[in-house]
Amino acid sequence: MPSFIRRPATVLSALAAVAIGFCALFPSVVAPYGPHEGDPVRALLPPGGAHPFGTDQLGRDLFSEIVWGARPSLQVSLLATALALVAGALLGLVAGYVGGLLDGLVMRAVDVLMAVPTMLMILVVIAVLGSGTTNIAIAVALATVPTFARLMRAEVLRVRTRLYVKAAIAAGVRTPVVLLRHVVPNAAAPVLAYAVLAVGGSLLATSGLGFLGFGAPPPNAEWGALAAAGRDFVGTCWWLTTFPGLMVVLTVLAATGLSQTRPEGTAAVPR
Repeated sequence: MPSFIRRPATVLSALAAVAIGFCALFPSVVAPYGPHEGDPVRALLPPGGAHPFGTDQLGRDLFSEIVWGARPSLQVSLLATALALVAGALLGLVAGYVGGLLDGLVMRAVDVLMAVPTMLMILVVIAVLGSGTTNIAIAVALATVPTFARLMRAEVLRVRTRLYVKAAIAAGVRTPVVLLRHVVPNAAAPVLAYAVLAVGGSLLATSGLGFLGFGAPPPNAEWGALAAAGRDFVGTCWWLTTFPGLMVVLTVLAATGLSQTRPEGTAAVPR
C-alpha cells in the first residue's frame, strides 16, 4: 500500500483538491443553478432546502455562485504560482551553480524583494500595471519569486558538491547537460513541494485582492469578491461571507496537506 494512503490528512487533502478541481473544470455539472440565475423573491434566504448555502441579495443561489467562482479563483492562483516557480527556479539555479558575483547580485535583489511587505508589493504592481487576471497573477508571482529563488539556490548548492556532478564536470560534460541531467532533477523535489503550498498562499493573496475590489470583475466573481459582496449583510446574513471564506480555507488546507506528502522511495537517483 502506498505510504500516502496510510495518512488520513493526505487522503482528505487529495479528495478535497480533486473535488475543488472538478468544480472549477465542470461547474455546470455541479452547480444546480447558473451563475446569473436570480429571483428577488428568494433574496437573502438562509441555508436549507433547495439552497444549501442560502441565497444572496439578488436571490442567486450562493452554492452555485461559489462553484462557478472556483475557476477564476484557482486560475489566478495557479498562474501566479507557475510564473513564480519558473522565474524563481531559474534565478536560483543560475545563482547557485554559477556563484561568485552573479550569485551575490541575484541574492541581493532577492533580499530587496523580500524586505517589502507582500501585500504592499502586490498593490504597487497592480497600481502600475492595472487590474485584471494576468496583472494580478504577475503581481502575486513577483511577491513569491524570492522564496522560490532562495530555495532553489540552496538545493543547487547542495547538489553541485555531489561526486556525480563533479565527475560529470571533470569528464568535460557541457554545463547545460550537467544542469538538466544531474542538478535540476536532484534539486527539484523540495521546490515542487513548495509550489503546491504556494498555491494556497497565492489563493489567499488573490482572495484578499478580490475582497478589496481588485479581483475578477462581476458576474463571474471569485471567492474574495463574493465575500466582499456580502459584507454589508454580515450582521444578519452570515452565510454570504462565511461560505466563500470557508472555501478559501478548505483549498488552502488541501494545498498544505498535499505539500507535506513525502512518498517513500522517491529520492532522486543520479544519472
